[in-house]
Amino acid sequence: MAWQISGEWVETCNCDYLCPCATSVMTKTTQGYCVFAAGLQIERGHYNGTPLDGRSFIIVCRTQGNMIEGNFSVGLIIDDGADEKQKEAMTAIATGEAGGPMANMAPLFGKFLGVEKAPIKISGSGKDWAVSAGDFVDEAVEGTIGLTGEQVYLDGLGHPAGKIALATAKKSHLHAFGIDWDDVSGRNNGHFAPFSWSG
Repeated sequence: MAWQISGEWVETCNCDYLCPCATSVMTKTTQGYCVFAAGLQIERGHYNGTPLDGRSFIIVCRTQGNMIEGNFSVGLIIDDGADEKQKEAMTAIATGEAGGPMANMAPLFGKFLGVEKAPIKISGSGKDWAVSAGDFVDEAVEGTIGLTGEQVYLDGLGHPAGKIALATAKKSHLHAFGIDWDDVSGRNNGHFAPFSWSG
């Protein structure tokens, strides 16, 4: 099935900034396990003839240990404006079933926790981005600015979004699929990036 989506990726995780997963080939965490919520705003997209423009979804995950060990518990929140075909399309893309970048992550998935629908809002510009989904997710990030006054990025990591902006999490609230996490310390990790996927 031919598909393509592009838009904006925004995530926070429970690792202290800077998350060592990205620079250790997923062999280290700062807490001994990982919790993250990654929101994807599709600006343009389609899946086998089904339009996905303006749709959003959030990948929710908890690992048992370091990410490389696998056995992730993964759930999916899809925006409540999606119809059944769009829901099926975004589920196939997010779980890697449809190929694309998430197919590289799929071997690490252990338990699929299911799909919830909620009003999703992914917004931002420059170095400030935020994701919310009903009572499930409320997170915000602030980009890291280097000595030149420019946003700092990581590239060549194999991250699903490709080249990612470094950021700190200003807040992370996650209550979905039995995963509960709240942090407003400003010490946790975040990323944002434009993405373009196809399969």
